[in-house]
Amino acid sequence: MKHHRLIITLLAASLLSPLAMAEAKKDAEMLKLTSTSGCMTCHSIESGKPGPDGLKPVGPPWSEVAKQYKGKPGASEFLTRVVLEGSSPYSSHWKGKVSGLAMPPNAVAITEGNARLLVNWILAL
Repeated sequence: MKHHRLIITLLAASLLSPLAMAEAKKDAEMLKLTSTSGCMTCHSIESGKPGPDGLKPVGPPWSEVAKQYKGKPGASEFLTRVVLEGSSPYSSHWKGKVSGLAMPPNAVAITEGNARLLVNWILAL
């Protein structure tokens, strides 16, 4: 019986290994994209990290963005538009939580396809 459990465990591990490797590769690709697009200038991945000069971060951490929009219909499309076109300082629900009030448009720094990939990655955090 122990032999069967060991075989099942090893089989499960061998199936999960490629999945874990694919996830790690995707994370590395998205982190590279965030660096080359300038996203990490204002955002962090985890909450609780200070922004420049120890102040509140300029933009919300992506873990908080993922929580805020989890399960909301149209979240991916909405956030992709925000990345590309920017946001209004007058309707920000991040007021008081971050030092920036609006996200500038980023269409010059990232393509729509890459913005969509990035947003979907953020929402999966």
